Formats: sequence, C-alpha cells, structure tokens
Amino acid sequence: MLRPSTELMELLAIRLSPQAGKSLVIRTGILQSMAGLLLLAQASIAGAGLTIEIIGAGEHQIPIAIVPFGGDADLGQSIHEVVVSDLRRSGLFRLVDPAGKSPHEIAEVSYPDWQVRGAEALAIGTAAVQPNGRIEARFRLLDVVKQVELGGQVVSAGDGQVRAIAHRIADIIYEKLTGDKGVFSTRIAYVNRQGEKFNLVVADSDGHNEQIVLAQNKPIMSPAWSPDGSHLAYVSFETGHAAVYVQSLYTNQRKVLADYRGSNSAPAWSPNGKQMAVVLTRDGSSQIYLVRPDGSGLRRITFSDAIDTEPHFSPDGEHLLFTSDRGGSAQIYRMTVKGGQEQRLTFGDGSNYSPRYNPDGKGFVFTHFTNSKFQIATQDFQTGQMEILTGGGWEKKPSFAPNGKLILYASEARDRGILATVSSDGRVKQHMFTQSGDAREPVWGPHL
Repeated sequence: MLRPSTELMELLAIRLSPQAGKSLVIRTGILQSMAGLLLLAQASIAGAGLTIEIIGAGEHQIPIAIVPFGGDADLGQSIHEVVVSDLRRSGLFRLVDPAGKSPHEIAEVSYPDWQVRGAEALAIGTAAVQPNGRIEARFRLLDVVKQVELGGQVVSAGDGQVRAIAHRIADIIYEKLTGDKGVFSTRIAYVNRQGEKFNLVVADSDGHNEQIVLAQNKPIMSPAWSPDGSHLAYVSFETGHAAVYVQSLYTNQRKVLADYRGSNSAPAWSPNGKQMAVVLTRDGSSQIYLVRPDGSGLRRITFSDAIDTEPHFSPDGEHLLFTSDRGGSAQIYRMTVKGGQEQRLTFGDGSNYSPRYNPDGKGFVFTHFTNSKFQIATQDFQTGQMEILTGGGWEKKPSFAPNGKLILYASEARDRGILATVSSDGRVKQHMFTQSGDAREPVWGPHL
C-alpha cells in the first residue's frame, strides 16, 4: 500500500479518524454504435518503460488509417507503430487497418478504396536518413470523405530520435482532427520506489525514454515542473527531514530552495517561473510561502492555525488553490497570491485534497475522499458542480495534461503502485505499469 505525502499524512491523522480538424466532420451515425462496443475494450502496448492498458473509448471516434511510411522501411515501420499507439491511447480514434495498401504520395491515393474501408482520414508519408545523419519524415493528412488535404509537414530530428518524430506527427494529426493541441510530445515525471530505493524519473508521455533524475535511499515526493520544462522542483528526505530542491534537467545541477527548521514541502511554480509557492512549518503549523526560484524573497501568505498545504497557481498567476483543514476537514480553498481572504470551494460529504487548475482556468481537478475511497474529481468554478471521474480506491495526486484533455494520477492495481490517466470526461482510462517497483507522485510536464 502506498503512503500519502507528508502533508496528507498530517491531514489524515488530524481529520479522517473521528474524493480539422474540426473541418473533418465526424459521422456520428456509424460511430455511436461502435463506441458502445469499444467501451470495455482493452489494448496493451508492451516494450516500454511503462506497460499501458487502455480502457474505454471516446463518445465519438474518428476512423483514421495510418499507412506505414515509405522510404526506409525500418524507419517507416517504427514511426507507424508509435503514431498508431499514440492515437489509440487517446481513445478518440478508431484505427482502420491499411491491409496491404501502401500509398506514400497523394497521387497514389484512391479515395474510394479508403471510403469503402470506413476511413474518414488518411495519413501517408515517407521517412529516410539524410546525408547529414538527421532523420526526416514527410507526411500528409487527408480528408477521405471530402478528398482534400488537411495538412502536411516535414519533421526532422537527430539520430536516435525516431520516437520524437513520431510523437510530433501524432500531435499534428490530433490537432488537425480534434482542434485541440496534442500532448504526445510532452513528458511526465514520477517517483519509482523499489524497496528502500527511490528514483525520480522523467519519461515521455507514453513511458518510453525513461531517465533517472535522482536516485537515493530516502523518500522523494512532490515533483513539480518549471513552466519551460527545464527544471524539476521536488522534496527529498536525504538529510533526515523534508527539504525542497530545484534541479536542472539539462545540466543535472541542483540547489536547495527551502531547508528551514521543521518540514519544507509541496513546491509549485508560478506560470512565468519567477516565483514559487512552498509549504513550511518554520513558524508552527504548515503554512504557504512564496519564494523566488533562487531561494530569496521568502514571504508568508497564509496565516492560520490550521494545516494549509498543496498550493497550485492559476494559469494567469493571480490566484492559488490549496488544501486546508481550517473548516474541520480537508477541503479546497482559493486565494490571491497577494494574500487576504480565502474562499472555500468544496463542500458536502468527505474530504478533498491536491487541487490542480485546469489549463484553461475554468475549473480544477482534485482528490475526493469518501466512504473509505479516494477518487479523482473535477469541479467547475462557475457552477460549483463536482464530477467524479474514477471508480475509487487509492487514486491521488492528479495533474492535467497541458491541453486539459487528460488527467494523470497515482493509483494501485495488482498490489502495486501504478500511474493512471483518465480523460476529462471520464470515458477513457489508462493503467501504466512500471517494469518493477511502485510508481507514485506523478506530474505531467508542459508543452515544450
């Protein structure tokens, strides 16, 4: 069983004892019937740092065929596999089998053939290694029904970056067909625990290309991405108590951000990267402070006798969400970064933790606890309505993908700590299993 963070353990102990793209029209008549059949379908994507199980499908799936790229056959097949995997994981696409068809140029495409197969979109292209050693992929996205080109691009990268090229192509396809920016090229961070060993890991959004940022025999928790994706802040217990560090992902150099008397925890970056929020007990109970990324300019902004923790900045940088037990149970509050009156946002039965703003600022995601279960939930600022997205269990520490369409969180399955995602409408879920150990403390990185 996974252990909650330092802040949540305090709250639990105190309170829980006495949760076209749009130009391509989706033909809903055919697709609605298929959505019901696919709702409980499962697929596994093996051979990654994380093994992924996909559960469910979007309400309307776009039928698309991805033809293996021409040119260098091995490169083309590698790119094809990653693009197909990315689109399938989103739950928004139904992959139509190209079944031996191999057009690589528009002139080679017979639109009626693809219409008969039920495809509404078609991606074709070529891939090759250039004389300078760089890999170059050229692709085109076609609307099969209207028989027009929706877009195309040349994507190139250095040797060994085939997956990066494929993720970029998948992002372009996703954006053209849905109108939303893709997140396949983004990264995630999480903590992997194996016995008494803790690794802070950065990986591609699909779990590949794992890189260990920090390895030690003391707990690591609460990783937080800088807005430009160049640094991670996190909490380490390497000195015997909780201290906050900031580490460059390019140079691997790190520095102490907060190491005051007592506990130092829950770092969060402002959207412009010029200040951070941290939780300190230096003056008594856990309270929220602002500080510059170099550790200077420390300023306290909450003044209560309760536990105030888990701050998160609004997209405009003007407000903070945070967790507090000042009302008798752990609930979500909002305040301006200048300080002042706090506004309680969550009510009703149960307790609520770990708030994170939606990237559009219109709502937030959080952990809801009720009936001995932790669930992932969202709430809209305007209506105040809460929506439960997951079935409940040990589901914690949610964070939005940069496009706001997916939510990453920590969960448990098969007696292990795993990562999981759920779509913002609750329809599509993924379980992401590490090859060994328990995964915890996940956070989705920004667009780069």
